[in-house]
Amino acid sequence: MPLANGTRLGPYEILVPLGAGGMGEVYKARDTRLGREVAIKLSKDQYTERFAREARAIAALNHSNVCHLYDVSDNYIVLEYVEGPTLKGPLPLADALPIIHQRSEEHTSELQSHLNLVC
Repeated sequence: MPLANGTRLGPYEILVPLGAGGMGEVYKARDTRLGREVAIKLSKDQYTERFAREARAIAALNHSNVCHLYDVSDNYIVLEYVEGPTLKGPLPLADALPIIHQRSEEHTSELQSHLNLVC
């Protein structure tokens, strides 16, 4: 069921609906604590494993082409709101691989540093 403008989810005030898909609905909202606009992805169900994997994947990446994850709740995630046209479909694999590769190298380097310290 769509949320009405002005509805509150914790500190977030719903402004307008942005879209809907198989996992739920996306809204533009205002973070009343920090005074910034955010995007809220509201799950159709309670926090499913698929929803949790999506949140972990977003949190694991740090790249200018990937939005930032700000908050997680039991049935929604709060993301950076990016002004602009709606993107069609997922990022092509050829564009996604360098981002994933960069993150895996950073993670491997951190892991090696940790192992060196422990050993």
